[in-house]
Order: sequence, then C-alpha cells, then structure tokens
Amino acid sequence: MAGLAVILLIVGVVLLLLGIFVEAVKFLLWVGAIILVLAIIAWLIRVIRRQT
Repeated sequence: MAGLAVILLIVGVVLLLLGIFVEAVKFLLWVGAIILVLAIIAWLIRVIRRQT
C-alpha cells in the first residue's frame, strides 16, 4: 500500500507540472490534482491504521 501511495504521489505531481506548462491539455491539471488527492487519502488511511 505504501508503494502505491508513493507512485500515485509521483504521478500526480508529474501530471500537475505537465498541466501547468502545457496549456493545450488543461485536463491534465485536474487529473493530476485528483491523483494527488487520492495519494494523500491513501497515506492518511495508512497512518491511521498504523496508529490503531
């Protein structure tokens, strides 16, 4: 699960950067933001489960 969260985080950041620098494909900005949010949620779930 941790590896998946890291991969999602990296992909999210890359897509966010591509979305910022390439105005023709603005949907990448939204896709990157959604993947970044999913990675943060996965990380939070992992942290919460580890504490209980």
